[in-house]
Amino acid sequence: MCLTNMGLVYRLKDAVFMLSEMEIRIIEHKIIPEDAELICGLPDVGLVGAIAVAHMIHKLDLREVAYVESDMLPPIIILENGLPRSPIRIFGDGNIVVVSSEIAIPLEVISPVIRGVVDWAWRRRVKRIFTLGGLPVPNRHEIEKLRIFGAVSDDSLLKIIEENDVEVIQRGFLVGPQALILKYCAERSMPAIALLAESFYNYPDPEASSIVIQTLNRIMGMNIDVSELIEKGEEVRLAMRDMMRRTQTELARMRKSHEYDIPGYYIR
Repeated sequence: MCLTNMGLVYRLKDAVFMLSEMEIRIIEHKIIPEDAELICGLPDVGLVGAIAVAHMIHKLDLREVAYVESDMLPPIIILENGLPRSPIRIFGDGNIVVVSSEIAIPLEVISPVIRGVVDWAWRRRVKRIFTLGGLPVPNRHEIEKLRIFGAVSDDSLLKIIEENDVEVIQRGFLVGPQALILKYCAERSMPAIALLAESFYNYPDPEASSIVIQTLNRIMGMNIDVSELIEKGEEVRLAMRDMMRRTQTELARMRKSHEYDIPGYYIR
């Protein structure tokens, strides 16, 4: 079946969402259920979200249900057991669906990729989107108890984060994947929550990842064990250092350092 006006194509085994104006394709192996909860953890400061979703995929034994394909992405594949896999994949089991990327998404592609994922989630009637990440703090090495901050796509969601010990970001800049997810979800009137733990800027931070998972546990009623992230912190940091280096390059191009700035007040 082909619906060209929606850019939607179905193949025999896989469903393919084609967003031709952006050249982004979401290729589905399995249709996710309506009212699923979508959790995004894309490479960003401290790789907080990327480490968090990798841990969730492992602990929940999630399986690949779809992947992102685009000629705009770098010519990179992930090899697993000799077979090619997309570096940007969607994993799931039941109502929990996770978006993970094993590459630093280039600046030129980040907007269409995020819009493509949000549009796909909207068409699939996803109940709610979470985006996990870090909030860089210059004195991170001095902080023993990390704080977690949040932002939402609609003010009706503020109560949810406040009731779960998340501090609302009252004013500031947000740059990168979290900013785009909130923006595009707001445009679609889709519920979206960004959970951002204090973190290192350019150093993998599994401790911050454990904080966002624990917060997600409270909000979603899950019980994902994070002790392994703490116990194997140094191992995780070593394993993720190359991705952090590549991500740092893209963060500089995105002007991620703006998150340290305080916006000026409007003059009326």
